[in-house]
Amino acid sequence: MTARESPPEFSVLLPVYHKDRAAFLRRSLTSVTVDQELPPDEVLLVRDGPVPSSLEDVLVDAESGRLTDGVPVRVLRLERNQGLARALEEGLATVSYDTVARQDADDISLPARFSCQLPLIAKGYELVGSAIQEFVDEADQEGLVRRQPASMEGIRRALSIRDPFNHPSVVFSASKVRSVGGYQDLDLMEDYWLFARMVHSGVRAVNVPEVLVRYRVGAGAYARRGGLRLLRSELTLQARMRRSGIVTRSQFVRNIVVRAGYRLVPTPVRATAYRGAQRALLRRRG
Repeated sequence: MTARESPPEFSVLLPVYHKDRAAFLRRSLTSVTVDQELPPDEVLLVRDGPVPSSLEDVLVDAESGRLTDGVPVRVLRLERNQGLARALEEGLATVSYDTVARQDADDISLPARFSCQLPLIAKGYELVGSAIQEFVDEADQEGLVRRQPASMEGIRRALSIRDPFNHPSVVFSASKVRSVGGYQDLDLMEDYWLFARMVHSGVRAVNVPEVLVRYRVGAGAYARRGGLRLLRSELTLQARMRRSGIVTRSQFVRNIVVRAGYRLVPTPVRATAYRGAQRALLRRRG
């Protein structure tokens, strides 16, 4: 790698709110700092409103450097809970570097994550995702792997019907995120809407096929993908994408029928359908 292509300095942006668990947050922090082959230049924790004392203790320990082996940690404490989109926007306005890696408070980044993704940023990519693996217990190594299309052509093709990035895995240019309007409130779909605008605007994007993040799946994971709350978000998302020219009229109609219908089926059916679709994608790629 030439000097010109040396990995840029970068921040990890990690939001925390009252429902997160202290033990999971500690593990998440060590995974993006102590465990990394290429550690970040800072971690910015965004405390989205008041949190229990157990979580506040982790934030204090992180600020002191006791958890991160010298990687600087700053905590942005928001006085009230504002939701994920606003918390991330506040974080993006506060990070020290333009290159930003996302991390969630209960996920685990594998040691090669940043040493794999940051050289791609150095080569000119502005949005870099990766495969993720679902897990319930950290010792479990058999969880479902969720891969996304690697090429720009594949990303654009997938974009018309689903989110072509695994949000907890992405590294991006904060200035490019701001240029398309940043994270915008859209309950549980703010990431899809952001990435749709970024790709539509012409950012250079790629997905790494290797698993670089382990994604913790809780008991309510599939329930959260459905119901009237998600249906409202789905309808709003599809209307915005149609108005923006991201999807055609026929794609809009298809998405309303398929994606909105998926939100209304019973949770066990949704879980079976989701896992079946993921395995079918893997078989086709294989």
